[in-house]
Amino acid sequence: MLKVEGSGQFLSSRVKDIRPSGIRAFFDLNVTGGDTISLGVGEPDFLTPEKVREACIQALREGDTKYTSNAGLMELREEISAYFSSNFALSYDPKQEIIVTVGSSEAVDLALRTVLNPGDEVLIPAPCYIAYEPITHLHGGKVVEVHATAEEQFKLTAQALEAAITPHSKVLMINYPCNPTGTVMTKQDWLPIIELMIKYNLVVISDEVYAELTYGSKHVSIASLPGMKERTIVISGFSKAFAMTGWRVGYACGPNELIAGMLKIHQYTAMSAPTISQIAALESLRYGLAAKDEMMASYNERRKLFVAGLNAIGLTCHEPEGAFYAFPSIVSTGMSSEQFALRLLGEAKVAVVPGHVFGTGGEGFIRCSYATSLVDLERVLERMGRFMQMIQFV
Repeated sequence: MLKVEGSGQFLSSRVKDIRPSGIRAFFDLNVTGGDTISLGVGEPDFLTPEKVREACIQALREGDTKYTSNAGLMELREEISAYFSSNFALSYDPKQEIIVTVGSSEAVDLALRTVLNPGDEVLIPAPCYIAYEPITHLHGGKVVEVHATAEEQFKLTAQALEAAITPHSKVLMINYPCNPTGTVMTKQDWLPIIELMIKYNLVVISDEVYAELTYGSKHVSIASLPGMKERTIVISGFSKAFAMTGWRVGYACGPNELIAGMLKIHQYTAMSAPTISQIAALESLRYGLAAKDEMMASYNERRKLFVAGLNAIGLTCHEPEGAFYAFPSIVSTGMSSEQFALRLLGEAKVAVVPGHVFGTGGEGFIRCSYATSLVDLERVLERMGRFMQMIQFV
C-alpha cells in the first residue's frame, strides 16, 4: 500500500500561496481574556432589532424553511430595488439585476469569479479590506495595489490610479466607505475616476457594505454616475448597518449579463442564501430602518469622542467620514504597527489590528473599531493614554 506522507501534498498551489487572515491571525492570540477590551473585529455591538428577530421566530413556527429561488426571495429583491432607488439614485430590475448571496463576502467572490480570466489585473486602492487580494489570487487574477495616502485622507486619486493601469488591467475593486480607513468618496472625487474607467474600459466591483454609515455627507455610489451603471457590480449586505453579521445575507446589483454569470456560479456552490436570513433582511428593510438610524446616531457619537481622544493622546488620526473605524498613525512611537499592537495588547489590555495587514500604506497605522460602548471607548482612551506616556520614557 502506498504510504501518504501528510495530506498537505494535496493542496493546490493557489491555496498554499494565500496567507491566513491577518485580522484573525492576530486575534488567535488570547485577546479576549481577562480585562482586555477589543477594538479589533468589525462587528456592531448592537443586537439585531427585536422586531426582526420576532418575525424570524414566527416564520420558523410556520415552517418557512424551504429553499428560495437561487437568486433569492422575490419580495426581498423588490425591497432592495426600492431601497436603492430611494437612497442611492439607482434603479435595478429585481428579476434580472439583483442576486441575494450568503453575505457580501460571497458576492465579492462571485463577482471576481465571473469577470476574471487568468492573468487579469485587479486594481485595488490600499490600505484595503484584506479579503480582496486572496480571493483575486484564488481565481487566477493578479492584484495591483494603488497607494492611497494619509495626506489625501486615503482617497483614491486619478493620478495614482492611471499610473497603475496596464494593458492587463480589467477590474477596479473599491470599498467606500472604506474598511479600514473610514474614507468616503464624493461625487467630485469620482468624476476623474470614471473618466479613466471609460477610457480604459474597466469593470468596477464596488463593495458598499458601509454605504448607510456616513457622517455629514450622503454616500455616492460610483454606479450612479454617468456611464458607470453598465460597467459596475454594486455589492452590499445587512451585516454592518443592520447589525446582522451572523445572519450571513448580502446581495449584488448590476447589469443583467454579469448578475446572470454570478447566478450560474451561485446555484452550484451555495444554491441560495438561508431562507430565514432572507426573511430577516426583508423585515429589516420594511420595518427596521428606524433602528438602523438609531444605531447610526450612536456610531457618530462614538466616532467624535474616540477620534478626538486619539488626537489628544498623540495618535494623529484623520477624520473618518464613514464606516466605524479609526485609523490613527503610530509613526511617532518609532514602532512598527505590529510591535505597537502587540505591546498595547500585552501592556494596556487593548486589542487593535496592525495596519500592515491591510496592504500598501497600512504600515505605520492601526485599525480601531469604535463599534463598542462609549464606556469601553473611554476606558480604551485612558489605557492608551497611559501607554503613550509610558513609552515616551522608555
